[in-house]
Amino acid sequence: MVVAGIVAVCAVLLVLALLVPRLSRHPERGTQRSLGAASRAAGKAPGRLGHWLSRPFGSSSRAVGRSGSTGRRARGRMPF
Repeated sequence: MVVAGIVAVCAVLLVLALLVPRLSRHPERGTQRSLGAASRAAGKAPGRLGHWLSRPFGSSSRAVGRSGSTGRRARGRMPF
């Protein structure tokens, strides 16, 4: 369920970055901020468990950033 949510957010950010590149940064940063807070909260678990619990949030944040940057880069390469 969480994976589907992250995929949906990435798809929305990709389309938003293609259509309006400047306006896509605010939702991207908000999503990354919430994923970062979840990662920090999960990282407070003791020992390696904290590291393991925080990893999915870090990779999701990276995927969100990559999706937005890919959309903005593709928009820059369009002929119009």
